[in-house]
Amino acid sequence: MAEAIANAEHEHAEHGNCSCGHDHAHDHAHEHNHEQAQKHVHAKGVTCPVCGNISEGTGHERSMGRLSSALIGGFFVANSFLLQWLFPAQVFAANLSAILGGVILALPIIFTAIKDLIRGKVYMNELVALAILSAFAGSDFQTAGIIAFFLLITIIIESRTASGAQRSIEELVKLTPHTANKIIEGNELEVDVLELAVGDIIRVRPGDNFPVDGVIAKGETTVNQASITGESLPVDKEIGSEVFAGTQNLTGSVEIRVTKLGEDTTLGKVKEMIIAAESSRTPIVRIIDRYAGFYTPMVLMLAALTWWISEGDMKRVITLMVIACPCAIVLATPTAVVAAVAAAARLGIFIKNVAHLELASKIRTFVFDKTGTLTDGILSVARLAPVNGIEPAELLLCAASAEVHSNHPTAKALQRLAVEAGLKLKEAHDFQEEHGKGVSAVINGEKYFLGRLNWLSSMNVDVSNVHTGKKESESFGMSVIYVAKGKSAIGWIGFKDKIRNEATEMVNSLKVLGVEHCAMVTGDRESVAETVAQQLKIDEYRSECLPEGKVAYVEKVKGHSMVAVVGDGVNDAPALAAGDLGIAMGAIGSDIAVNSASIALMTNDLRRIPMLVLLSRKSRIVISQNLFLGMLFVFGGMILSVFGWMSPIAAAILHSLSTVLIIFNSARLVRTGEELTLEDNRRQAAEANTD
Repeated sequence: MAEAIANAEHEHAEHGNCSCGHDHAHDHAHEHNHEQAQKHVHAKGVTCPVCGNISEGTGHERSMGRLSSALIGGFFVANSFLLQWLFPAQVFAANLSAILGGVILALPIIFTAIKDLIRGKVYMNELVALAILSAFAGSDFQTAGIIAFFLLITIIIESRTASGAQRSIEELVKLTPHTANKIIEGNELEVDVLELAVGDIIRVRPGDNFPVDGVIAKGETTVNQASITGESLPVDKEIGSEVFAGTQNLTGSVEIRVTKLGEDTTLGKVKEMIIAAESSRTPIVRIIDRYAGFYTPMVLMLAALTWWISEGDMKRVITLMVIACPCAIVLATPTAVVAAVAAAARLGIFIKNVAHLELASKIRTFVFDKTGTLTDGILSVARLAPVNGIEPAELLLCAASAEVHSNHPTAKALQRLAVEAGLKLKEAHDFQEEHGKGVSAVINGEKYFLGRLNWLSSMNVDVSNVHTGKKESESFGMSVIYVAKGKSAIGWIGFKDKIRNEATEMVNSLKVLGVEHCAMVTGDRESVAETVAQQLKIDEYRSECLPEGKVAYVEKVKGHSMVAVVGDGVNDAPALAAGDLGIAMGAIGSDIAVNSASIALMTNDLRRIPMLVLLSRKSRIVISQNLFLGMLFVFGGMILSVFGWMSPIAAAILHSLSTVLIIFNSARLVRTGEELTLEDNRRQAAEANTD
């Protein structure tokens, strides 16, 4: 029933107009932006970003209309009982009041059933409509009114429950201001957000939300990013730091350079992920949908059989059709999924397809990338080891100059150290980079190579004088690159990366949850991989893996286990796609992370991974409980109705009770993961007291 109503509302909403009356069709300057806004905002009942007026939205109006019908119709039905009790002689008045109430209550249900039939679809609404019409045909107007009242209340509850995505989007849209303070030639001018362009400078004051994604161009501040990352701990921002639409500026007035607008912002991506998650279906829901078309004809045949066996007892038939409406079964999975998706989103876990949520509970092997996932991903230079005749500063200068055009973490570490040492980098030409192997560049007419030892050897570089250094560096668990000038190696540079604080806790939690195998794949050296694996008690590791090597390992493990791959979503995109489940860490602001993985974590807190598994398993348990309760109510009630042991009114009450019970049971999932939020709050309070 909820499905049919939700479908009807969705179709109406997509063709609905903004109730503000603004002529958007002729607003050529913002036509494209407004089309997007109208599609996702007007139909959802929030502020129009173009004209600034409020539109309640089709779904909201229909829900309020049904509630009004339920209250008015319920009044007339209750009035008929009062007249019958207080004025027994006024039979006509009591019946008239019951008829009016029954008609008011029944019309929304009957109209919905007729629309289903016109579309050629048979949902559960037809059973309810037939039950009400049968009660009317038998002149049992009070029974018809009571049945219609309780079922209409159930429809209202279902519709509000099924609109989880709508309300989530409304809350997200409210986070984003519709105006911005644009800086033009030193002057501040308030403009509509839709008028901004990439590269514009805007000012955001303390207490305001950021309207777009951008980079801080002037000032420093602290930002609450809980709406995106799920973490309550504020983050310090300075010049060059990224800020995101919908997050709150807490302390300082800053000027930001716009980098992303509208649907391209991180908040826009989050909104689209919510839409995708809540519009997708789990396998069990698809099974229910497949057989729903056979259910109604089967119940009608059973009703006819009941009528024949009971020698025309219409009360039994009406009771059967009322209790047979399987709203509780239909809602068993969607309500649990909506609650689980809401809990995940609060924790900064965004699920693009709810089937992936169900899949997470079946994962028995986790494969982790090392750099940026199990470690902070911020390499620092641990040692400079030049060969005889070369100074450490010269080795650093050559390496940093050759890597100046690279975005690899080792290149950034070299450039940071060079800046700290006050070195002026040399100009590099003919820069070339082979992913996962090394780089080459020409400096002052001399060609330099930086990379793995094997790669330098393949370039016919003499590496005989650095083998001793290789063994020494690996004994300390450092990542190493080798530097060559021309065809001769001039030294090596060691790097170290810090393991994330929560990594050990994460691995232990997964083991407690029953995950059988935790593995690590990395392009780093054997000694580095071994050191990290030992510290975290990783079951298995693979070192010196190129992207294709990671994919090959994942495919191998998939042969005997369900595999989840966890990576940063940039260098690990092929492996993420190869796993049964891909989880992108720290996806905030990363297009590749959002697109390559099944699930995106908007924060780098590794504790979200076991929480995802726990949430998935809890949701499976709740869905099983819901299905059991739903079937118990429906099929148990059908047996009682066939034998005449239940009245139509009792069936209507039991129907509503089962639906409410299912919804409240599913709502328990919303609180999953609260301990992480509470811990963040305690940590924040402790840091504030220390300061």
